[in-house]
Amino acid sequence: MPPLANHSSQPVAGTNSPRGAPPKPSTVGEPGLRETAPEDDSAAASEQAQVLAHLERLRPTVIKPAHKFIKYPYCIPGGFYDQQWDWDGFFIACHLAARNPPQPQYLKYWTLNVLSSILPDGEVAACISPDGPKTGHPSLRLKPFLAQGAELAARLLDDYGWIDEHYAEIARIATRREATHFIKPYGLYAWDNAMQSGADNNPAVGNDPAAARTVAACGMNALQYREYLALARLAGRLGRHTEQAGYAAKAAALRQAVNEHLWDAKAESYWNLHAGTHQWCRRVSYSNFVPLWAGMVPAERAQAMIRRYLWNDAHLLTPYGLRSLSRQDPDYNNRNMIIPYSNWQGPIWPIANYFFFVGLMNYGFRDEAREVVRRLTRLYLRDLEFCGSLHENYDAETGQPLAPSAAQSKHGLEGGFLGWNLLLQDMTEMLDGRPNLLAL
Repeated sequence: MPPLANHSSQPVAGTNSPRGAPPKPSTVGEPGLRETAPEDDSAAASEQAQVLAHLERLRPTVIKPAHKFIKYPYCIPGGFYDQQWDWDGFFIACHLAARNPPQPQYLKYWTLNVLSSILPDGEVAACISPDGPKTGHPSLRLKPFLAQGAELAARLLDDYGWIDEHYAEIARIATRREATHFIKPYGLYAWDNAMQSGADNNPAVGNDPAAARTVAACGMNALQYREYLALARLAGRLGRHTEQAGYAAKAAALRQAVNEHLWDAKAESYWNLHAGTHQWCRRVSYSNFVPLWAGMVPAERAQAMIRRYLWNDAHLLTPYGLRSLSRQDPDYNNRNMIIPYSNWQGPIWPIANYFFFVGLMNYGFRDEAREVVRRLTRLYLRDLEFCGSLHENYDAETGQPLAPSAAQSKHGLEGGFLGWNLLLQDMTEMLDGRPNLLAL
């Protein structure tokens, strides 16, 4: 296969300090995290209780009844959104499945609504409105979550009958990128562009039309890896043991390819890879950490990456949570951009912090994971006191809410977004010992 060129012709900001040596990590990130003082424990518990009470109050606003084209009840992000979005809907439904009592039916509804939104060319829309699938942007296509949603719904409902009925189509959709987005020399998958990844302007992927489907992305391959694991589980439950073995083998091969081609030992990081130039895209982005969320990397690598970049205020750590892009990156900013692209070039996104949190928990950084929850809890509480709800993202330098602003809301209201921000409750529960339902 083609050898890697000398790392990258792209900016290397975020991999070195201005003096050329790795920046000194924050003292908070040294193993292990300092114990919180007893009085702070009491304050933190009070703040947590307040935020969870608000989430309980707001949670019903993410559920919509079946309407027009959308045949089953569905989950919405809130704010100015009233559609079922692919990964938003998936993570909201996962949150609902973990409530007491559990509500896994929304994962089944999400799956069935996705299966009803197949486009004439066989692709699947990432966004479904009551008037039908959104088709205006070619990159708004379903991200690799379908098999995971179907598997989790069937497992929690203990009902595989409906899966048997739809299995062939689920498998087709979950593997369709093998013919279109698979970079054979590396055994890795690519996004069309950053817009398709959901992190709309992530510079680690980019939106250059000339580079479409050429960036083998950490996040893309982590999601596809989990799709293969979920397909293997479904095939096994349905007695399709040959297919089960095939999907398990594909998952193993993809895991090996990620660890062989996307790991930079010198920089201690996973990078996206530009297959056209055979160079790493050396940008410290949240998306580089998605393989840690998927649990597909060796512990010593994950731990080095966390210490050097994640738990380091020179890169991703802030008093309010964790940035989406290193503050050393030349593209780092905290502007409120949402149309046409929402801003993943620095702001704190709660969903990115969820990925970070699970990665921390997977690789032995429980105290740091608890500290992420504490910081997000305070961020949420300040926002709830400000406008009674939450926002999609926050300024990483000030903690101020960004989108949606009142000017961006069709109702003229600040905030209103809830969606996958609900996962803060799941993070809290996992710290208290609840299993991670998404573990495969």
